[in-house]
Amino acid sequence: MIFDWLKQQRRRRLQGRPFPKEWLKLIQRHVAFFPKLSASDRSELLGHIQVFLAEKRFEGCAGFAITDEVRVTIAAQACLLLLHRETDYFPHLLTILVYPLSYMVQEDHQVGEHVWESGTVSRLGETGRRMGSLVLAWGGVKHGAADPSDAKNVVLHEFAHQLDYENHAADGMPALATSEDQSAWSEVMGSEFASLRAADESGVPTLLDTYGATDPVEFFAVSVEAFFERPRALRAYHPRLYGELQKYFQQDPVEYSAEPADSY
Repeated sequence: MIFDWLKQQRRRRLQGRPFPKEWLKLIQRHVAFFPKLSASDRSELLGHIQVFLAEKRFEGCAGFAITDEVRVTIAAQACLLLLHRETDYFPHLLTILVYPLSYMVQEDHQVGEHVWESGTVSRLGETGRRMGSLVLAWGGVKHGAADPSDAKNVVLHEFAHQLDYENHAADGMPALATSEDQSAWSEVMGSEFASLRAADESGVPTLLDTYGATDPVEFFAVSVEAFFERPRALRAYHPRLYGELQKYFQQDPVEYSAEPADSY
Protein backbone atom coordinates (compact mmCIF):
# COMPACT_ATOMS: atom_id res chain seq x y z
CA MET A 1 0.00 0.00 0.00
CA ILE A 2 1.14 3.53 -0.74
CA PHE A 3 0.72 4.64 2.87
CA ASP A 4 2.93 1.81 4.15
CA TRP A 5 5.57 2.70 1.55
CA LEU A 6 5.48 6.36 2.54
CA LYS A 7 5.75 5.44 6.21
CA GLN A 8 8.80 3.28 5.57
CA GLN A 9 10.44 6.01 3.50
CA ARG A 10 9.86 8.56 6.25
CA ARG A 11 11.30 6.18 8.83
CA ARG A 12 14.39 5.57 6.74
CA ARG A 13 14.95 9.30 6.50
CA LEU A 14 14.62 9.64 10.28
CA GLN A 15 17.03 6.76 10.86
CA GLY A 16 19.56 8.35 8.52
CA ARG A 17 19.61 11.75 10.21
CA PRO A 18 22.63 12.73 12.27
CA PHE A 19 21.85 11.88 15.87
CA PRO A 20 21.68 15.02 18.05
CA LYS A 21 24.86 15.33 20.10
CA GLU A 22 23.01 16.43 23.22
CA TRP A 23 20.74 13.39 23.04
CA LEU A 24 23.77 11.13 22.67
CA LYS A 25 25.38 12.69 25.75
CA LEU A 26 22.20 12.02 27.74
CA ILE A 27 22.14 8.37 26.66
CA GLN A 28 25.82 7.92 27.47
CA ARG A 29 25.26 9.50 30.88
CA HIS A 30 22.07 7.72 31.91
CA VAL A 31 21.73 4.41 30.00
CA ALA A 32 24.29 1.98 31.39
CA PHE A 33 23.94 -0.75 28.76
CA PHE A 34 24.57 1.57 25.80
CA PRO A 35 28.41 1.59 25.78
CA LYS A 36 28.45 -2.21 26.07
CA LEU A 37 26.62 -2.65 22.76
CA SER A 38 28.61 -3.29 19.60
CA ALA A 39 29.20 -0.30 17.32
CA SER A 40 26.64 -1.60 14.81
CA ASP A 41 24.03 -2.14 17.53
CA ARG A 42 24.61 1.35 18.92
CA SER A 43 24.11 2.79 15.44
CA GLU A 44 20.94 0.78 14.88
CA LEU A 45 19.59 1.73 18.30
CA LEU A 46 20.13 5.44 17.67
CA GLY A 47 18.24 5.14 14.37
CA HIS A 48 15.31 3.47 16.12
CA ILE A 49 15.31 6.19 18.77
CA GLN A 50 14.96 8.86 16.09
CA VAL A 51 11.85 7.16 14.71
CA PHE A 52 10.41 6.40 18.14
CA LEU A 53 10.71 10.00 19.34
CA ALA A 54 9.21 11.33 16.11
CA GLU A 55 6.16 9.06 16.36
CA LYS A 56 5.33 8.90 20.08
CA ARG A 57 3.87 11.69 22.18
CA PHE A 58 5.02 12.26 25.76
CA GLU A 59 2.91 13.86 28.48
CA GLY A 60 3.88 14.73 32.04
CA CYS A 61 1.52 13.87 34.91
CA ALA A 62 1.19 15.30 38.42
CA GLY A 63 3.13 18.39 37.41
CA PHE A 64 6.05 16.47 35.92
CA ALA A 65 7.91 18.25 33.10
CA ILE A 66 8.93 16.25 30.04
CA THR A 67 12.54 16.96 29.04
CA ASP A 68 14.89 15.51 26.45
CA GLU A 69 16.49 13.49 29.24
CA VAL A 70 13.14 11.84 29.97
CA ARG A 71 12.34 11.18 26.33
CA VAL A 72 15.68 9.72 25.25
CA THR A 73 16.17 7.65 28.43
CA ILE A 74 12.81 5.98 27.90
CA ALA A 75 13.29 5.62 24.15
CA ALA A 76 16.74 4.04 24.45
CA GLN A 77 15.46 1.31 26.76
CA ALA A 78 12.30 0.67 24.75
CA CYS A 79 14.17 0.49 21.45
CA LEU A 80 16.56 -2.16 22.79
CA LEU A 81 13.62 -4.53 22.20
CA LEU A 82 13.61 -3.66 18.49
CA LEU A 83 17.20 -4.44 17.50
CA HIS A 84 17.82 -6.92 14.66
CA ARG A 85 14.12 -7.30 13.80
CA GLU A 86 11.64 -5.82 11.38
CA THR A 87 9.50 -3.58 13.52
CA ASP A 88 6.49 -1.32 13.34
CA TYR A 89 7.57 0.62 16.45
CA PHE A 90 4.91 -0.48 18.93
CA PRO A 91 2.05 0.33 16.55
CA HIS A 92 -0.75 0.36 19.14
CA LEU A 93 1.05 2.91 21.32
CA LEU A 94 0.42 6.62 20.81
CA THR A 95 1.20 8.34 24.10
CA ILE A 96 3.62 7.82 26.98
CA LEU A 97 2.46 9.32 30.27
CA VAL A 98 5.18 9.97 32.84
CA TYR A 99 4.76 10.54 36.58
CA PRO A 100 7.64 11.81 38.71
CA LEU A 101 7.57 8.86 41.12
CA SER A 102 5.27 5.91 41.79
CA TYR A 103 1.58 6.68 41.47
CA MET A 104 -1.55 5.30 43.10
CA VAL A 105 -4.42 3.52 41.35
CA GLN A 106 -7.66 2.01 42.56
CA GLU A 107 -7.68 -1.75 42.20
CA ASP A 108 -9.90 -4.69 43.19
CA HIS A 109 -8.25 -7.71 44.81
CA GLN A 110 -9.76 -11.15 45.24
CA VAL A 111 -9.39 -12.28 48.86
CA GLY A 112 -11.69 -15.31 48.73
CA GLU A 113 -13.55 -17.50 46.28
CA HIS A 114 -16.36 -14.97 45.92
CA VAL A 115 -14.94 -12.10 47.94
CA TRP A 116 -13.25 -9.01 46.53
CA GLU A 117 -11.96 -5.91 48.22
CA SER A 118 -11.08 -2.53 46.75
CA GLY A 119 -8.04 -0.45 47.62
CA THR A 120 -5.27 1.74 46.31
CA VAL A 121 -1.95 0.30 45.17
CA SER A 122 1.32 1.92 44.16
CA ARG A 123 2.63 1.38 40.62
CA LEU A 124 5.69 2.19 38.54
CA GLY A 125 4.08 1.51 35.17
CA GLU A 126 1.15 0.05 33.29
CA THR A 127 -0.33 -0.28 29.82
CA GLY A 128 -3.22 -2.04 28.16
CA ARG A 129 -4.15 -3.41 24.76
CA ARG A 130 -6.89 -0.84 24.18
CA MET A 131 -5.35 2.08 26.07
CA GLY A 132 -3.20 3.50 23.26
CA SER A 133 -0.97 4.76 26.04
CA LEU A 134 1.69 3.56 28.44
CA VAL A 135 2.32 4.93 31.93
CA LEU A 136 5.73 5.12 33.59
CA ALA A 137 7.18 6.53 36.80
CA TRP A 138 10.35 8.49 36.10
CA GLY A 139 11.98 7.23 39.29
CA GLY A 140 11.58 3.64 38.09
CA VAL A 141 12.77 4.55 34.59
CA LYS A 142 15.99 6.09 35.93
CA HIS A 143 16.69 3.14 38.21
CA GLY A 144 16.22 0.65 35.38
CA ALA A 145 18.53 2.60 33.08
CA ALA A 146 21.25 2.93 35.73
CA ASP A 147 21.22 -0.70 36.95
CA PRO A 148 20.93 -3.02 33.94
CA SER A 149 21.48 -6.27 35.85
CA ASP A 150 18.98 -6.44 38.73
CA ALA A 151 16.28 -8.17 36.61
CA LYS A 152 13.93 -5.23 37.16
CA ASN A 153 13.24 -2.71 34.43
CA VAL A 154 9.85 -1.06 34.19
CA VAL A 155 10.44 0.20 30.63
CA LEU A 156 11.34 -3.26 29.31
CA HIS A 157 8.38 -4.75 31.21
CA GLU A 158 5.74 -2.37 29.90
CA PHE A 159 7.05 -2.31 26.35
CA ALA A 160 7.13 -6.11 26.37
CA HIS A 161 3.36 -5.86 26.88
CA GLN A 162 3.19 -3.69 23.78
CA LEU A 163 5.00 -6.41 21.82
CA ASP A 164 2.46 -8.90 23.17
CA TYR A 165 -0.36 -6.78 21.72
CA GLU A 166 1.06 -6.79 18.19
CA ASN A 167 -0.88 -9.95 17.32
CA HIS A 168 -4.08 -8.16 18.46
CA ALA A 169 -4.31 -10.17 21.69
CA ALA A 170 -3.05 -10.00 25.25
CA ASP A 171 -2.00 -13.60 25.74
CA GLY A 172 1.72 -13.64 26.48
CA MET A 173 2.62 -14.45 22.87
CA PRO A 174 3.96 -11.74 20.54
CA ALA A 175 3.51 -11.88 16.78
CA LEU A 176 5.44 -14.93 15.54
CA ALA A 177 6.23 -15.81 11.94
CA THR A 178 4.91 -19.37 11.62
CA SER A 179 2.55 -21.84 13.26
CA GLU A 180 5.60 -23.93 14.17
CA ASP A 181 7.06 -20.94 16.02
CA GLN A 182 3.75 -20.45 17.82
CA SER A 183 3.58 -24.11 18.85
CA ALA A 184 7.14 -24.11 20.17
CA TRP A 185 6.51 -20.87 22.04
CA SER A 186 3.30 -22.18 23.63
CA GLU A 187 4.94 -25.41 24.76
CA VAL A 188 7.99 -23.78 26.34
CA MET A 189 6.22 -20.79 27.84
CA GLY A 190 3.38 -22.93 29.17
CA SER A 191 5.80 -25.27 30.90
CA GLU A 192 7.91 -22.45 32.34
CA PHE A 193 4.83 -20.56 33.52
CA ALA A 194 3.53 -23.66 35.31
CA SER A 195 6.92 -24.11 36.99
CA LEU A 196 6.94 -20.51 38.20
CA ARG A 197 3.42 -20.86 39.59
CA ALA A 198 4.42 -24.00 41.44
CA ALA A 199 7.50 -22.29 42.86
CA ASP A 200 5.43 -19.29 43.93
CA GLU A 201 2.86 -21.46 45.67
CA SER A 202 5.52 -23.48 47.50
CA GLY A 203 7.74 -20.54 48.38
CA VAL A 204 10.76 -21.85 46.45
CA PRO A 205 13.20 -19.03 45.49
CA THR A 206 13.21 -18.27 41.77
CA LEU A 207 15.25 -16.25 39.32
CA LEU A 208 12.09 -14.96 37.68
CA ASP A 209 9.97 -12.43 39.57
CA THR A 210 6.96 -14.32 40.94
CA TYR A 211 4.74 -11.51 39.66
CA GLY A 212 5.09 -13.45 36.44
CA ALA A 213 3.03 -16.24 38.03
CA THR A 214 -0.03 -13.96 37.84
CA ASP A 215 -0.88 -14.94 34.25
CA PRO A 216 0.85 -15.64 30.91
CA VAL A 217 0.79 -11.93 30.01
CA GLU A 218 2.85 -10.96 33.06
CA PHE A 219 5.02 -14.04 32.66
CA PHE A 220 6.16 -12.84 29.25
CA ALA A 221 6.96 -9.35 30.53
CA VAL A 222 8.87 -10.67 33.55
CA SER A 223 10.78 -13.10 31.29
CA VAL A 224 11.79 -10.22 29.02
CA GLU A 225 13.18 -8.33 32.01
CA ALA A 226 15.27 -11.34 33.02
CA PHE A 227 16.38 -12.02 29.44
CA PHE A 228 17.93 -8.58 29.07
CA GLU A 229 19.05 -8.00 32.65
CA ARG A 230 20.10 -11.46 33.90
CA PRO A 231 20.85 -13.32 30.66
CA ARG A 232 23.65 -15.52 32.01
CA ALA A 233 21.51 -16.77 34.87
CA LEU A 234 18.43 -17.21 32.68
CA ARG A 235 20.44 -19.19 30.12
CA ALA A 236 21.89 -21.39 32.88
CA TYR A 237 18.67 -22.11 34.78
CA HIS A 238 16.02 -21.77 32.06
CA PRO A 239 17.77 -22.66 28.79
CA ARG A 240 14.60 -23.42 26.83
CA LEU A 241 13.00 -20.14 27.88
CA TYR A 242 16.19 -18.30 26.99
CA GLY A 243 16.25 -20.02 23.62
CA GLU A 244 12.71 -18.94 22.73
CA LEU A 245 13.39 -15.34 23.70
CA GLN A 246 16.71 -15.35 21.85
CA LYS A 247 15.00 -16.63 18.72
CA TYR A 248 12.26 -13.99 18.93
CA PHE A 249 14.50 -11.00 19.73
CA GLN A 250 17.37 -12.24 17.52
CA GLN A 251 19.76 -11.10 20.22
CA ASP A 252 22.07 -12.68 22.77
CA PRO A 253 22.21 -10.17 25.65
CA VAL A 254 25.06 -12.12 27.25
CA GLU A 255 27.26 -10.35 24.70
CA TYR A 256 26.68 -6.94 26.29
CA SER A 257 25.32 -7.76 29.74
CA ALA A 258 26.49 -5.99 32.88
CA GLU A 259 25.53 -9.08 34.89
CA PRO A 260 28.53 -10.37 36.86
CA ALA A 261 29.74 -13.70 35.49
CA ASP A 262 29.66 -15.26 38.96
CA SER A 263 26.22 -13.95 39.97
CA TYR A 264 24.38 -17.27 39.58
